[in-house]
Amino acid sequence: MSRIDESKEFIPVRIAVLTVSDTRELAEDRSGDVLVGRLQEAGHTLVARSIVRDERTDIAAQLRAWVADPEVDVVISTGGTGLTGRDVTVEAHRDVYEKEIEAFGTVFTHVSMAKIGTSAVQSRATGGVAGGTYLFALPGSPGACKDAWDEILKWQLDYRHRPCNFVEIMPRLDEHLRRK
Repeated sequence: MSRIDESKEFIPVRIAVLTVSDTRELAEDRSGDVLVGRLQEAGHTLVARSIVRDERTDIAAQLRAWVADPEVDVVISTGGTGLTGRDVTVEAHRDVYEKEIEAFGTVFTHVSMAKIGTSAVQSRATGGVAGGTYLFALPGSPGACKDAWDEILKWQLDYRHRPCNFVEIMPRLDEHLRRK
């Protein structure tokens, strides 16, 4: 449910989109295209986009590079969240997380149940935080990317969303690193 406080000003966030695939190139990256279109339509800024193979170390390396980049506030990856042997995106994300946002996967499953029924159990969508950057791993289908954006991320990445949102706590995500 959207509860936008129109008295507050929208704050765009800087988002990087990562597609995990052994076979896709940018020209065929429909899921990445969905995310880019939706984040730009919402008023956010696409700061980077990349495709990496389904290799845990490669995925984690790209995530760490974007976490270290002060121009990236949020990373959204698509692909590699399933159950097959090549699906290692979730493990790569967890290699990078300082804190996992456990409820993200739960809420995504809830949203998916309404769309695809019990097949939602096969998704391992996840979210977390590292170095003051939000990281989200979504399934590789365009439909799953639409659902995650439209039902969760669109609202949580909008500073005006009430009662709370991810943007309002961004300045405090890395406060533990600044403590003396």
